[in-house]
This record gives sequence, C-alpha cells and structure tokens, in this order.
Amino acid sequence: MILLNYAFLNFSIESYVVSNLLYAHHMITDVDEYFSKGCGRCERFNTQDCSTCQWSSGLAELRKICLGVGLIETAKWGQACYMYGDRNIAIFAAFRKDFCLSFFNASLLKDPQGVLEKQGPNTQYPGMIRFTKNDQVSEKKSLIQSYRKEAIEYAVLGIKPQKQKDAFDLPDELLEALESDPELANTFFGLTLCRKQSYVTHFSSAKNPETRISRIVKFRDKIISGKGAMER
Repeated sequence: MILLNYAFLNFSIESYVVSNLLYAHHMITDVDEYFSKGCGRCERFNTQDCSTCQWSSGLAELRKICLGVGLIETAKWGQACYMYGDRNIAIFAAFRKDFCLSFFNASLLKDPQGVLEKQGPNTQYPGMIRFTKNDQVSEKKSLIQSYRKEAIEYAVLGIKPQKQKDAFDLPDELLEALESDPELANTFFGLTLCRKQSYVTHFSSAKNPETRISRIVKFRDKIISGKGAMER
C-alpha cells in the first residue's frame, strides 16, 4: 500500500509538471490573458518571471493608445493584436530586455523620425518601436499616435504593400505570423532558400486557413532551430 501510494504520488507530480509544461507552451487565444499571464510560448507563462509582468505598465499604456481610436483588440500568435476592420494594424511583444510595438505592412510606413527598427538582421523592413523602460511609452505617445494614424489610413484606403519578387509567394497566414513574431521572422528570413521553400510548400498545401495556421504553430520551434520542414 505504501509503495502504491508513493508510485501514485510520483505519477501525479510528473503528470502535473508535464501538463503545466504543455499548457505553458500553448499560445493564448484570450487577449486579456496576454496582459495577466503572458503569451504562452515558454515555461515562464503565468509566472512572475514572465516578460509581460516586467513590462506590465508600459504594455497597459500601449493598450490605451491602441484602443483610444477604436481599434479591435484580439489575440493572434499569442500576442495582443490591434485591427481596423479585418486588417491587422499593430501587435505587441515582450521580452526580457525590452518590449515593442510592431506595425503590419511595415514597408508602407514613411518613418520620417527614423525610429522604426527591423525585428532582426534578416527581416526586410523596419516596422518596430522598441522600449527598454516602461515610462518610454508615455514619453513617445505622440510619436506612436502618428505612426498608428498612418497605418490606419492605409487600411481605410485599402492600400497594401507591393509583393516582393521572390522565388515563391508566402501564404498570407505565414506573412501574418512573421510580422507578429520577431524571433520567427528573423530566423525564417535567414534560412536557405531550399529550407524556406520547404515550409512554404508544406503550409500552402493546406486547403483552408485554419489548417495553415495550425501547421505554422506546429512548426514554429523547428523553424527557430534553423531546420527545414522535412529535416529531423
């Protein structure tokens, strides 16, 4: 009986740990959870060590700025995303050393102040405003509002960036994921042409958007590792 109870207790602890790790790596779909628990991409989800806790006041201020003009708030790719109609405008991301506001369709933005940064050395266009202190959001409020206004104007007018001439077209769901996830974008654009093609082929072969999104989520870690879709 003692051995049985010990085995059961040991199994219960292991099950608890595994289930929590699995849950921690499940990207959130409720936007309020992003601000209270995090994105769900790593084991720091729903802990005091989560980056959204560290930058909570700055993210809250960014949230006010985005909601102040009636943008639709939702969760996409585990992050807080803001939309005008059916068009993505901006998305948040929080890390250990900083947090940022990234604009979709970055190639359209004029950036007269020169404040926009690339998400990484391999990304094509600068579209991110980086913050290293919570109070920087308030300090840059008027600047953020001007870029937000420009992005919304493009959405109202239906203006979209010209597609880049490349060896292949990226599916819309992958483009959205790359614009939403700096780490993913930087790694993906740094892959060899053959490896990028392997993912594009695999994602594009899905007939509906839901399946394409599911495949992108499933293969995110593999892309980050620098491998192709068919590599082990």
